[in-house]
Amino acid sequence: MQLKTLLNRIEKYKSFVYKRVREEVIKGVRALVVEITPRRGSRGRCPVCQRRCATYDTRPARLYEYVPLWGIAVHFRYRPRRVNCPQDGIHVEQVPWAQGKERQTGSYRQFLARWAKRLSWKETAEVFQTSWESVYRAVAAMVEYGLAHRDLDEVTQVGIDEIAVFKGHQYLTLVYQLDTGCRRLLWCGAGHTAKTLLRFFRFLGSERSQRLQAVCSDMWAAYLKVIKKKAPQALHILDRFHIMKKFNEAIDQERRDEVKRLKAQGEESILIRSRWILLKRPAKLSDSQIVRLSELVKANLSCVKAYLMREQFQRFWEYQRAAWASKFLDQWITQALQSNIEPMKKVAKSLRKHQPLILNWFKAGGTLSSGTVEGFNNKAKLTIKKAYGFRSVEHLKIALYHTLGDLPEPPMTHRFC
Repeated sequence: MQLKTLLNRIEKYKSFVYKRVREEVIKGVRALVVEITPRRGSRGRCPVCQRRCATYDTRPARLYEYVPLWGIAVHFRYRPRRVNCPQDGIHVEQVPWAQGKERQTGSYRQFLARWAKRLSWKETAEVFQTSWESVYRAVAAMVEYGLAHRDLDEVTQVGIDEIAVFKGHQYLTLVYQLDTGCRRLLWCGAGHTAKTLLRFFRFLGSERSQRLQAVCSDMWAAYLKVIKKKAPQALHILDRFHIMKKFNEAIDQERRDEVKRLKAQGEESILIRSRWILLKRPAKLSDSQIVRLSELVKANLSCVKAYLMREQFQRFWEYQRAAWASKFLDQWITQALQSNIEPMKKVAKSLRKHQPLILNWFKAGGTLSSGTVEGFNNKAKLTIKKAYGFRSVEHLKIALYHTLGDLPEPPMTHRFC
């Protein structure tokens, strides 16, 4: 079967004809070049109004990158016509296989973009003998199309979080849709301030913001303020994951402080290499770690007391009714404030300050959790690592939308991978 026959089957254009195919050397690389000519009697299409217009003149031949065949680069060669549009004047015609002055065909863009989800952008460029820049342009084009054509009308539940990028305390705020059956990245923006989150709500629009039923976030004051202002009707949930993360931070801080105190007293500390024994859930401890934990409990150390306070608090999530959970929370906060463990006191004060939002977890039936958000965040960090190259926030945003946005793709006559 000839290459022209394959192209006519999967990539046929009504007003154009595939002519001869020959092998040439392009930029030092052997490639197959497919000549394309306009069909006899056809007219070029105006890129502005999309009308068929008379030909004004013909430009020099251009090469367009197409999907490689058996590791061999493939190019289309075509001499574009300039059309004389009575409404919009003289313009280079719009060809169906590429947009504007872009030298990548639409099929090649989609081909590279799909592989860029499986491999890193650098690996994709190496495998298909192209440049990182070409892969980026392909992904950016797919993301641009997807963002313009996605449906945002059914968004009722969102999760908000931030991740650190680059160095120097730079952050991206990420907003995910958490509706059952549709979980994806909705929006991302540089920074993690109130202004950053306000940009998301401006993007979403006031009408869609009023349709939000639930919002899941951490205790970051800037987020709490904006959510209360822009989506007051939504059930705002401070969920289990972020709260227990605060407990672990407090335990680790107390452990570090206690190690320093014991070293200052000249005593050998049994806390050396005990960090993960105290931070891991008991069910995930190995047999040797369980033995070591029992030894730590007998030592009557402050960090071990903090560990036991965290385990006692786990009962909070077992309640079925918010009223009983609230009573338990009040008792636990009182006991924590009476202890001499400063990091746990800080956690108790934070829980008391945000108690209504914490209890919203029970109103949602425990079904909405930012554990899903953290799962997306882990994928986001991996995506950023896979797309390393230009150190730009815009590049990172495109990579994240491409991988996590579940974006629609432009219609194509054939799926290559």
